[in-house]
Amino acid sequence: MSKNQAHQKQVEGSQKVKAPISLDALDTWQALVQHAYQLVSPQIDAFAGRLSHALFVKSEEASDAKEAALYFHGAQLLKNSTYTYFYLCSGILEKTLKSEAAAIRNPEQKTPVGLADEGMTLVSYEEMDLKLSISRASRTLELDHAESLAALNMRLASLLGIETLNLTQNPFRPEVFLRVLNTGWCEFNPEKNAHDYVLPLISELIFNLGPVYQALNELLVVRGILPDLQESYRMKRKQASAEAARVGEVVKNEVTKKLEQYFSEQSGIPANAVGSSAGAAGAGAGASSSQAAGGFHFPGPATNFQPANSELFQYLAGVQKNMAIHQLVSGAQQAVRLSNMRQEMPSMFHTGVEKHTFDLMSHVFDGVLSNREIADPIKELISALQVPVLKAALIDKDFFFQDAHPARRLIDLLSKYSVELDPEKGQDDPLFREMQRNVMRVQKEFDQQLDLFDEVVTDLENFIKKEEAATIESLQAPINRALQREKFKQASISATNDISMRIGTGEVVAFVETFLENRWTKVLTLAYSVQDQKPHAVEDAIKTMDDLIWSIKPKITLAQRQDMINRLPGILARLNKWLSLIKWEDADRVQFFADLAECHASIVRAPLELSPERQMEIAVEAAKIATERRLEKRAKAEADAKLKAQADEAEKMALVAQALENAKIEAEQKTREETQAKVNAALAAADGTNETVAGVDAASPTASSADAEQVNASSQTVRVTPEISEESIVAKLERAIEDATAAVANLERGEWVQFRKLDDSLQKVRLAWISPMRSLFIFTSSQKEKSFSVAVDELERNFRDGRATVVSVDHVVDKALLEALSKPKSMSEPDPVSA
Repeated sequence: MSKNQAHQKQVEGSQKVKAPISLDALDTWQALVQHAYQLVSPQIDAFAGRLSHALFVKSEEASDAKEAALYFHGAQLLKNSTYTYFYLCSGILEKTLKSEAAAIRNPEQKTPVGLADEGMTLVSYEEMDLKLSISRASRTLELDHAESLAALNMRLASLLGIETLNLTQNPFRPEVFLRVLNTGWCEFNPEKNAHDYVLPLISELIFNLGPVYQALNELLVVRGILPDLQESYRMKRKQASAEAARVGEVVKNEVTKKLEQYFSEQSGIPANAVGSSAGAAGAGAGASSSQAAGGFHFPGPATNFQPANSELFQYLAGVQKNMAIHQLVSGAQQAVRLSNMRQEMPSMFHTGVEKHTFDLMSHVFDGVLSNREIADPIKELISALQVPVLKAALIDKDFFFQDAHPARRLIDLLSKYSVELDPEKGQDDPLFREMQRNVMRVQKEFDQQLDLFDEVVTDLENFIKKEEAATIESLQAPINRALQREKFKQASISATNDISMRIGTGEVVAFVETFLENRWTKVLTLAYSVQDQKPHAVEDAIKTMDDLIWSIKPKITLAQRQDMINRLPGILARLNKWLSLIKWEDADRVQFFADLAECHASIVRAPLELSPERQMEIAVEAAKIATERRLEKRAKAEADAKLKAQADEAEKMALVAQALENAKIEAEQKTREETQAKVNAALAAADGTNETVAGVDAASPTASSADAEQVNASSQTVRVTPEISEESIVAKLERAIEDATAAVANLERGEWVQFRKLDDSLQKVRLAWISPMRSLFIFTSSQKEKSFSVAVDELERNFRDGRATVVSVDHVVDKALLEALSKPKSMSEPDPVSA
């Protein structure tokens, strides 16, 4: 039997496949339907086997003879005619998925049924009961796959251009697949009494829908539909954001509560009075300085306190005016701190408000200036702001309670962007000069106008935005290259998916399947890569592929064959055009078209009329061949997945072995250090004892020898080989992998990351750009002209191995406040800090 004769035998019994709708807007929907069909239909065989076995078990367990006979007959029928049940279900599946997708895409074409047109009496009790039964059976599946279904609903809603999509509108909801399998069984088994008892078994034995929903979500992702909603990334990001917001709110509430308690204790007033006043001030955040100054009140004698008229305020104004300029360039460790000034002016504090505000600000600046992540030049600038910010806090206590207070924002802004300073340029760095200019303006001009801080912060933020825009512009070339690579990768994924959806059923003849995998994948990749410039390229490439597959399907009637002959020249012309674009010009191309011509000729020469028996024989044989090919492809896919899993496991075991070795070395080193410490302690104790004994009886040689023996025994006792738990190492490694994945998933543009190089030197770089699919990250150093890109897997590996960490210098005032308020001792007497 020739190759084309075997192919003709395979496909003669198959039904004609309609060409897809050639509209670009429907490409994604068609892909979704075909992908779902390709994923589900191969699992019907295994499901039929499980159902047949379950029916045999039920027949043995049934106490009623008639019921047992129904179970046994159904099991026997399904066992002997699995192919028939498969084709019934696969046909219903394809029809149902297309119908559901069409209904959701074109709701206006669905004619509503009103009570005036069709009464409720048209819906039989049996139909209502079946619908309720399927709904109840699908509920468990909906709960099992709630996360994936929620993501799929959001992506389908985005694809449709609507705000939300209910689960009942989802064309791929579990109810659809249950209904398909149940309908297939009802058509397969003519015994009506056997229809009711199978539905509960279907819901228990149905294949796992998780991979189906995952694959549908991935298909939408590669086509650009909400790519940031990948299940693991979206849920982790959402949970991380919610947790961060919750923790941030808790910290903020804790700071507020401790501030209220602190001021109430130091001022001798109820905490709720301070809290209510602070709350009122918070409601007025963003008001003018005069309003802000009255936003926080201390009841009692301090209510009439006017900070601008106080002796302390006047003294601070003089300090600010007379502060030497060299403080800006003399070094942060030589700059005068508030905690030092506090000891020189004890007579200046005439109210508790002044004293407690001064003390609290001293601790805040000590905390900020001791932050190791802040560059020293920026510490110098922050140090120069101590007196102006203290005056602002005396005028407006909202400084402690409001994150958006302009003076507080200025300190946070200087700290956050201190990492961006170029150490090679030093004070010639444009960012540093801009920061220095604004700080000197505050130092020279600020008296009581809080609006000055707003102006300075706005100027600095605008400068930073311009710098960031310039950085992105300078990185445009590597960004474009990265986008092109990612675009090509995405195009390759889409092309592979389109091909696999069409050859996955096993019904495409072997030489065409090879052609599609080896050649047409490149054609589709090219079409997807130029989709932005040529929107109809993908549509034409897919239509050409589908027309090719249609042309090798059997043509039973004369009209079908005539249609094929009329369309064949156009199909071949489009094939040749695309193949020339990918430059496939060798002898294999000639051989492919020769095989294709022979296949088309065999279809035209096939007999026009076949007996029903012959048609059934051909259909069964074709189904058998298709199933065998499908099983071969499935086995190959499982083997590939197994090899990948083995490779991943081998890599993991290598990491575990390395971690075990490192842990063993560390434990042995720790044991040696502990042993040496104990030996040294024992020797010291022995020396003391010997000195005492020598004072009493210098002629007693037994003491020193006994001590020496005791030291040796002690050292032998503690010299124990450490035991390393492999389970704990594996658990630690798994946590490190999860933490690294989460850390990379939560990275945002503008964050700073510190890398440890191979020579153990440290490099801080800024995340300047993230690709749309988050597969590539571009970092830039403080020199800005130096940049490099890191793939997502390599970045995760760096975080996992501890060679990359996120550098955080945000909200330094918050952290300093919380640290100061958490000190157990009274803050009225701050620790003196050396100048």
